Amino acid sequence: MFKYTLKKILGMIPMLFIITFIIYFLLDLTPGDSVSHLMDPEALARLSTEQLNALREAYGLNDGFVVRYFKWLGQLLQGNFGYSSTSGVPVIQIIKETLPATLELSGAALLISTVLGSILGVIGAIKRGSIGDNVLTVAGMIGVSIPQFFFGMVAILIFALNLGWLPVGGRTAPGVVNFMDRIEYLILPALVLGLSLTAGVMRYARTSMLNTMNKEYIKTARSKGIPEWKVNLVHGFRVSLTPVIVLVGFRLPTLIAGSVVIESIFQWPGVGNVFNTAIRSANYNLVMVVALMFVAMVLIASTLVDILTAILDPRVKLEG
Repeated sequence: MFKYTLKKILGMIPMLFIITFIIYFLLDLTPGDSVSHLMDPEALARLSTEQLNALREAYGLNDGFVVRYFKWLGQLLQGNFGYSSTSGVPVIQIIKETLPATLELSGAALLISTVLGSILGVIGAIKRGSIGDNVLTVAGMIGVSIPQFFFGMVAILIFALNLGWLPVGGRTAPGVVNFMDRIEYLILPALVLGLSLTAGVMRYARTSMLNTMNKEYIKTARSKGIPEWKVNLVHGFRVSLTPVIVLVGFRLPTLIAGSVVIESIFQWPGVGNVFNTAIRSANYNLVMVVALMFVAMVLIASTLVDILTAILDPRVKLEG
């Protein structure tokens, strides 16, 4: 098991290097550079060729692509993530200030989707082929099909603007520090993000429960006269949750990376909202670091899921 885990962890290193190269390469293809985005177009037009070259030299833009990439990578390895080109604030400080808000939103959405999706999936498996199962299946397909931005705008229109039950956006009211006093700001974005992911968890839990119900020990429990509800909940539901837990572990990083749309709609002050703003303002240094953080989190989660799967299923270790 130790060799398998070590192999998986070491395998992340070349993947991370490849990811950094792809991110830097794609952003290098975008029009303009740091000088053109830092300066006003009129001021830039008044600069002479010598002044422009001097500025580009100061920012290291006259170097070749490979040189610039390894300089950037070297700074990352030293823990220097650079500065925001729009505010001048260190990128690491921006991430430290906004990541807790994203984790709060993603954690709440993950809890909602996991609990609701697992319960509905198990009910659909127990009532397989019934009207309720068909209704849940159709609802799940609709939930997967509706874009998050549309779902979010409809929720704001109904519950915030028309009914006035919840705030339109933001994370807290001025001067409010206590979590319970600002929880009303979390409800709507967490529900929108959580419900949009419930359908996937529900289908996964339903399939897992159906597979569990066909196992021999379930049939043996029924033959012993154990009540059906106890067979389903104690013997079936508990075992069927194992694959769902693995799915949940993999979904948290993807939730954090996928919260860009929801945070932008609800003006939630998280990493996703900062990432969206950085793209629109051509703040490429911040974009590169946040994108790398998103992808690295997904890669780490994938590795942890593989290790967890190997622990739960000994056959994976043998095949690995």
